[in-house]
This record gives sequence, structure tokens and C-alpha cells, in this order.
Amino acid sequence: MVRNAKKNSTKRNDEKDLRERAFKRLRNVKPRNENQKKYLDSIENNIVTIGVGPAGSGKTYLSVYEALLHHWAKEKKRMIITRPAIEAGEKLGFLPGDLMDKLDPYMRPIYDSLFDLIGIPMTNEKIERGYIEIAPLAYMRGRTFNNCFIILDEAQNATIEQLKMVATRVGEGCKIVISGDPGQSDLPGYKKESGLLMLKDILTDVPGIGIVEFDRHDIVRSRVVIDIVKAFEEYEKNE
Repeated sequence: MVRNAKKNSTKRNDEKDLRERAFKRLRNVKPRNENQKKYLDSIENNIVTIGVGPAGSGKTYLSVYEALLHHWAKEKKRMIITRPAIEAGEKLGFLPGDLMDKLDPYMRPIYDSLFDLIGIPMTNEKIERGYIEIAPLAYMRGRTFNNCFIILDEAQNATIEQLKMVATRVGEGCKIVISGDPGQSDLPGYKKESGLLMLKDILTDVPGIGIVEFDRHDIVRSRVVIDIVKAFEEYEKNE
């Protein structure tokens, strides 16, 4: 009995230490440019935040960071993370496994952010206990979320009808972040069908909604990524 009690006490202390280290790591995340600061301030001060801009500008990472902060502070009980399950230009076929196995390739950037911020063991525990729910966009229909932090990532791959559906799921005590890069839509005929820019225009003057637009100067990856984005922008402009 004494041996079991000592073992349980050691396990609890290890879990507490893991949580404290994860939370300290969260607190050390700082914005790296003015638009990242605007993005974090918008999430804090608005019910809905729309982040639009190129890959590498920190939209996904910072939204996951904010969601974890709100969860840790017990302001929001659960995190709901969703994105459209659209293949990036190549057919993957029928993937094996259950829903989470099939979703895993699409949700990998979210997992990467979670793993970096709180570690793999803590992420798995939060998912197992239901504090973090990861689901495809289609599963949001018909639901109402209360006291949740909702992240819709890769929103450039959603139609305006899908974005309206998600935006109207917001219940009491919710925050929602919708982010994406309009230049990387995988929808067919994306310039006409992607709903992200349309949503931004529709909600521009609605109270409680913040919109932050990033550009290539906000990219925090390597310099070559900035140059690549610039080259594509010039090419598309000429086209």
C-alpha cells in the first residue's frame, strides 16, 4: 500500500512538473513583427478574428498558442480545431484507419504546433480527455459551441457557404479564429470559389470581428521563402 501510494505521488509530481514546464513555454511565445502583435491583440479583444496572408507568417501557430493560453487560464474549456479536408493537388485515395487516421495528414500542421508548444505527451492527453477536438470542417454542421476556442485553419479551401456555417456556430463564451492564404487555395477554380476573401469583405464592419492582413514581409521562415512569395506575386501580377 505504501509503495503504491509513493508511486502514485511520484506520477502526480511528474505530471505537475510537465504541466508547469509546458505553461512556462507558452508564456515565452512573443510576436515577431507588428502584424503578429495585431493578430494576438485581435484574438484577445474580438469574438471572431480573420487572419489572411501568406504561409509562414505565423497564423496557425499563434492561433494555437492563444487557444492553449485561454484553455490554461480556464477561460475556455475546450479547443475545437478544424480545417477543410482538401487534397493539395494530388489524389491520395482511400486512406486506411479510423477518422483520426484519415484526418492525420491534413491536420499535421496543427499537431506540429501543439507538439512544439506543449509537447507530445500533453497533446495526446488533452485529446484523449476531450479538451482538444480535431475534426474535419464537414463535421461542424448542426453543432453549437459554448465556452470554446475554435480554430478554422486553411480557410482558403472553404467555400463561403462553409465559412458562414462555421461563423454561425459560435455560442456563449466562444472565440473563433479563421485563417488562411488566399494564394494557396486547392479548390477547383479557387479564384471564384474560395470564400475567405469574400468572408473578409462581408464582415469588415461587423462589431466584435477583427481582421488582420499579413504580407510577405511578415513571413518568419527563411529569407528564401519571402523571395519565393515575391516571385510568385510578380508572376501572377504579370499574368
